[in-house]
Amino acid sequence: MSELPPSASSAPGVSYVEIGEDRAGQRLDNFLIVHLKGVPKSRIYRIIRDGQVRVNKKRAKQTTRLEAGDEVRIPPVRTSEESVAPSVGQGLADRLARSLIYEDKYLLVYNKPAGLAVHGGSGISLGLIETLRALRPEEKSLELVHRLDRDTSGLIMVARHRPFLRRLQKMMQLGQVEKRYWLLCQGFKGQDRRVEAPLLKLQQGNERVVRVSRDGKSSLTDFKLLERLNGFQLVEATLGTGRTHQIRVHAQYSGFPLLGDSKYGVVSVNEQVAALGVNRLCLHARTLVLKHPETGELLRLEAPLDEAFDGAITRLRGKALKGIKPASADSRAPDAEFNAAPREERPQKPVRTRTANKTAGKKEPVAKKAMPTEKAAARAQKATEKRSLGDDSSRPSNDRATKPRTATSRPTQSRPTKSGPTKPRSTKPRAVKSRSGNSRPGATRNKGAKR
Repeated sequence: MSELPPSASSAPGVSYVEIGEDRAGQRLDNFLIVHLKGVPKSRIYRIIRDGQVRVNKKRAKQTTRLEAGDEVRIPPVRTSEESVAPSVGQGLADRLARSLIYEDKYLLVYNKPAGLAVHGGSGISLGLIETLRALRPEEKSLELVHRLDRDTSGLIMVARHRPFLRRLQKMMQLGQVEKRYWLLCQGFKGQDRRVEAPLLKLQQGNERVVRVSRDGKSSLTDFKLLERLNGFQLVEATLGTGRTHQIRVHAQYSGFPLLGDSKYGVVSVNEQVAALGVNRLCLHARTLVLKHPETGELLRLEAPLDEAFDGAITRLRGKALKGIKPASADSRAPDAEFNAAPREERPQKPVRTRTANKTAGKKEPVAKKAMPTEKAAARAQKATEKRSLGDDSSRPSNDRATKPRTATSRPTQSRPTKSGPTKPRSTKPRAVKSRSGNSRPGATRNKGAKR
């Protein structure tokens, strides 16, 4: 990387930087953050959006990947390069020194403590990478290979050279780096489970959350039971992809949220385990397996549990919480014994029918008392007399129920005429004359119509 002299037509203070091989493939915003030390990130993103930063004399986005030979125009920005490097406390420096798991001239691997962000940001002045750069001022190219959540502990890789970083990230994209995590959760059933659900990043105010959505990116996580702990479970998760908050969201989506997860967990459960002294997110990057890109050596790295995580396992193993049923000694899934046995040797499960469920617990109906024979005979005789009285037409009766109903035809009525005897009323429809004087056969006049 070389800095070109400003041209005569350019504004004073404008500089041009030619990208070298060591910076090829880096994002524009990450390049400016390193190049413009001391400038707030908000200011860097603003000059990119305003078009003050140009790549090969063209506007560029913050996600633009730089290539070797590209020319980057950087506007005049006041930097604090002469300011003192951020101070690192002795306690943090000693802790990171003890947390170093692997080191060679290409790679550093640390067991990151829970609560330490991997890089600085809004409200965080000092992250892991800033701390390492301050502790190793002679190394100018330290870069994070991947990320961990702030509250997650465990293995994290730091590349010492830019070309080695690109090779490692390419291996991760191809699935050639195996990452396994340990977690404590509640609700995990069975021995193993594969969760394949797309994840979508959302911004809710100042908080970033991730949800399962068909519009998200494909994500895959394999879960395996390690131990049952009185209603809780120690589970190992193997990442198939590396999405933000992937394990936490997949666990919540599948019904076994992580303990101590303030964003995706259950508040009541977190309060119960906090009473036992479990006050952290129970997620730890336990194992890394990869083939060294430079030497070809197969690396199997393992990070020991910190005191808080190991203490949480010990407490949950020894005490069951109120309101949560402890797990049985047999860690198999329900009905595992039934499904594993041969068909002819399977135990018969009790079958409860719907009729049996309805009749169970009901009292037997009480039989009605038999009526004395004399009373029954007297009542039958009285009913016979009532029926005989109802047949007499000369005697009125109010008992309508005893009268038989027969269908009778209505007699045809006749009306008197001026001459001759009365004639029965014809049922043939009369023709109705229209206004034109023509009669319409078949048309009848309504009784209530005006003539």
